[in-house]
Amino acid sequence: MPDDVHLDDRQISSTHRRLNGRPPFECVALLLQGGGALGSYQAGVYEALAEANLHPDWVAGISIGAINSALIAGNAPDDRVVKLRAFWEEITTNPLLDWAVGFEALTPRGYSARKLFNQLSAGSALVNGAAGFFQLRQPSAWMHPDGALEATSLYEAKLLKSTLERLVDFDRINAGDTRFSVGAVNVRSGNFAYFDTTTHTIRPEHVMASGSLPPSFPAVEIEGEYYWDGGLISNTPLQWVVDSGPRQDTLAFQVDLWSATGELPGNLAEVAMRHKEIQYSSRTRAMTDQFGQVQGLRSALARLLEQLPQDLRESEDATLLSTAADHKVYSIVQLIYRSQEYEGHSKDYEFSRLSMEEHWRAGYHDALRTLRHPEVLNRPTNPRGFLAFDLARDGRE
Repeated sequence: MPDDVHLDDRQISSTHRRLNGRPPFECVALLLQGGGALGSYQAGVYEALAEANLHPDWVAGISIGAINSALIAGNAPDDRVVKLRAFWEEITTNPLLDWAVGFEALTPRGYSARKLFNQLSAGSALVNGAAGFFQLRQPSAWMHPDGALEATSLYEAKLLKSTLERLVDFDRINAGDTRFSVGAVNVRSGNFAYFDTTTHTIRPEHVMASGSLPPSFPAVEIEGEYYWDGGLISNTPLQWVVDSGPRQDTLAFQVDLWSATGELPGNLAEVAMRHKEIQYSSRTRAMTDQFGQVQGLRSALARLLEQLPQDLRESEDATLLSTAADHKVYSIVQLIYRSQEYEGHSKDYEFSRLSMEEHWRAGYHDALRTLRHPEVLNRPTNPRGFLAFDLARDGRE
């Protein structure tokens, strides 16, 4: 648990763990968006959920969300936070920056100092990569012949493969105790593909494919096809989880790293940041609202079909409509990282230990604030069979 958690947060988390037990749903799902260095926010959210004894039956992720998903599904519940911490501490190891922050007098404070520190950290990642994650390609892509995989990316991610093999038990993932899904894009066809434990034997390559964002990283070969980062098409696995069968009563924690809403940019740096936010947010709030409408139609159709006379219920049209009708319920809990003003457009590749800890704490506290509201874990009883909760929009502070 983060050192600066307030006493009331500890009490709330402990009370939640004692009183609630298993929520009244067939499936608890954890959905993790892509966002590079911002991903420790998701680790903080998971730590709070684990303390509340909310262990997911299904984890699905894109890009850095795929890596966090593997660390969760590929470890026993008691080891998951430890392995998440090990990963995030490893990839944010930077001797020079860690040395500076280790001295009280040198720790950056205030907007200008912190903005400069983050820019230096992001610049370091561009040149030196991130430990246990990626490194600058040597020789550079321009020195390789056309057609060679090495000619297609600025960095190589071989380090990530060994890190995943060390921290993730892929046999455990494939045992199927926790359903696991990661999304990627087929480079040749442009089609979105999900690698899921119900249809695939998951290996490190499937996780790496989900996070191979061009031109930074090369496409990953899987069974003769090549795949890039799933965020190129959709940066959230929400649609996969709600559309992929079998349909079941589901409590989904949707943890996003980019906000779709923001301010009008005032300079080119702010334009670059806002461009990323819009591109990678995948409009998950709008998608959630749209799914709520579809879910309401499914529930209404199920009730209507039950009122039809027997002969009409057995008609061809009613039989067809019945495939889209059921009484399953869905509750989606939205948690979205709210970036600090000083972070800027490089926040997704700013791999400092200082920022990682801040993102982790933000996720932890946002999850605690949400879980203070017991209705978040209640099964929907409204006619639509759908509820949505949003820390920012619903004022859950």
